[in-house]
Amino acid sequence: MALSAVAAAVTTTSRRPILSPSLSSSLTTTLTLLFIRKHSPHHSRRLITTMAASSTLTPEQKITAPYGSWSSPITSDVVSGASKGLGGTAVDSHGRLFWLESRPSESGRLVIVKGGNDENEETIDVTPKEFSVRTVAQEYGGGDFSISGGTLVFSNHKDQRLYKHSLDSKDSAPLPLTPDYGGPLVSYADGVYDTSLNRYISVMEDRRESSLDAITSIVSIDLGDNGVKEPKVLVSGNDFYAFPRLDPEGKRLAWIEWSHPNMPWDRSELWVGYISDTGDVYKRVCVAGGDSAIIESPTEPKWSDEGELFFVTDRKTGFWNLHRWVESDNTVAPVYSLEAEFAKPLWVFGMNSYEILKEHKNLIACSYRQKGRSYLGVVDKNKNTLSILQTPFTDLMNITSGVRCLYVEGASGVHPLSIAKVTLDDVASNVVDFKIVWSSSPTSSQYKSYFSSPEFIEFPTEVPGENAYAYYYPPTNPNYQSSQEEKPPLLLKSHGGPTAETRGILSLPVQFWTSRGWAFVDVNYGGSTGYGREFRERLLKRWGVVDVNDCCSCAQFLVDSGKADAGRLCITGGSAGGYTTLAALAFKKTFKAGASLYGVADLKLLKEETHKFESRYMDNLVGGEKEFFERSPINFVDQFSCPIILFQGLEDKVVPPDQARKIYKALKAKGLPVALVEYEGEQHGFRKAENIKFTLEQQMVFFARLVGGFKVADEIVPIKIDNFD
Repeated sequence: MALSAVAAAVTTTSRRPILSPSLSSSLTTTLTLLFIRKHSPHHSRRLITTMAASSTLTPEQKITAPYGSWSSPITSDVVSGASKGLGGTAVDSHGRLFWLESRPSESGRLVIVKGGNDENEETIDVTPKEFSVRTVAQEYGGGDFSISGGTLVFSNHKDQRLYKHSLDSKDSAPLPLTPDYGGPLVSYADGVYDTSLNRYISVMEDRRESSLDAITSIVSIDLGDNGVKEPKVLVSGNDFYAFPRLDPEGKRLAWIEWSHPNMPWDRSELWVGYISDTGDVYKRVCVAGGDSAIIESPTEPKWSDEGELFFVTDRKTGFWNLHRWVESDNTVAPVYSLEAEFAKPLWVFGMNSYEILKEHKNLIACSYRQKGRSYLGVVDKNKNTLSILQTPFTDLMNITSGVRCLYVEGASGVHPLSIAKVTLDDVASNVVDFKIVWSSSPTSSQYKSYFSSPEFIEFPTEVPGENAYAYYYPPTNPNYQSSQEEKPPLLLKSHGGPTAETRGILSLPVQFWTSRGWAFVDVNYGGSTGYGREFRERLLKRWGVVDVNDCCSCAQFLVDSGKADAGRLCITGGSAGGYTTLAALAFKKTFKAGASLYGVADLKLLKEETHKFESRYMDNLVGGEKEFFERSPINFVDQFSCPIILFQGLEDKVVPPDQARKIYKALKAKGLPVALVEYEGEQHGFRKAENIKFTLEQQMVFFARLVGGFKVADEIVPIKIDNFD
């Protein structure tokens, strides 16, 4: 009997009043499972979704089926529909919360949303339908909008111009603030308001002369009603700028800058410029990063209401900790020291890891990472003490001050990316109320019984005495079990960056795999952030070696622990993670198949074609010409020996499409099973729901057909695989 016919039969039968209403739901589920076990060894997903997800089944009641073949209600449609992203939060003069939300269902459009004053009031889209709020400054953007009083300034994705929009007038339309240069050639990010001079101060990236060598500066934009004017340059001359932050009186401007070949987490500098009555910067002081004897990367400067400058840096300890500037003698003093990271690498603009509390001027609310977990805390800057605030989140991103509360972006193993309103007691030492006001996946809780909880693991690397870290997710499904003899197939994910950190949070794409009987592991290899500078710098001159070795070591550790099948190890990754995937498949024999999403195949080609922000990144990560050649998978096609599927956006400027095409043609010519999927209109990372869905499905069916040894329960039409179909 065909799967669809079985599904229809069971669905129809279940509607008939055969069973007494008093019969328990567990018995109903048991009978349904028996029917499935008898009539369908490859159970359709529609069967399982008719069952109560909350049912608790005994081992005798569960279906015994091969790992990877299990049916799950966490479908690709559920995943792609629940992939809303978050681009930052802000609070206006009335205390109302606003956030930037990306919507795959609208082709990745980004919309500013105004929250309700209470849970009964509906949210309102602020952004008109013809706009999408996104800057492409440094390609990765961030800091796309800012609110002051009742005024919103935002970057429009299509033309990259800044627009001003009144939040208090329902019928007002956004007005352009910056010139039209005939295309999206000039971008703005990370802006702040200068109310004393009625202007907006922002980072500007100008690509009119060269898209590969853009000119970055800090500029001011007039907010008056006298029409569009050219931005006025305030600070320029270095390669990169970020975090322009104005003191309360409008007399001092702080910012971060850095130069090639450094990335901002390698070495950067914090400067303060003094502002004249005409708005020019007439004097500059280097606060941190200017002493060649001190290796540090200051970030996130912020002024208190009293005019005191705080920032985060990793001087001396190697961990990003809170510091303050002593202006009188231009020295730096630690506020609180801990072997933990109080900031993240500056991949995107506009990060906000801490807030100085307005109601308690001596207190700083902050988030920090330690051993794979986030903590929310309050530092007393006068007493140098830290109090931890208890919340359900184990992972925290940005913090925004509200009226007698904090708005915290966070997640956990059971909470998807969310915004929570955290209300503190009168002395800001305890949480008195915690309420989620926005969720990237508000309906995810209905699948809770299918969730696999992340297990934080520490595993040995190839270097004696050095360990790395990962989150392991075991196969989990309340309706299924495997035979005792079988070990699960494993999908290992190598994160992008590579200077980044994977987090142990609820991710429906991960649960898509684990609820179907896959084991999944997300690796923080040497070079990842979250563990201090020493761990971060393991990758210097060793990209393509340390990351590859650590991923292979992690997979072997799980095999040795009995948590994975050595014959069914697969690897996936996007961007830099795609490079690690290809390098692992070219230079090691650990994995049996791989999927590269907009990954790097040719390091030399990437260096020549990528955007300015990362154009010298690989100098520190790779080394000289010899290393560039030896670590490029494209140069060693003869060493590939297993199937690979590639996914690529055709508008990607970080990793141009030629990278995927080059490796595809070479593997096809060699005779290996290979497939290439290209997406029109996609850039670096996929934002459209239909492409997110297709990528997920095709990875799974590709692995199942070529190394899994099972048939997936989902009704997926596989694409043609060269040298296989």
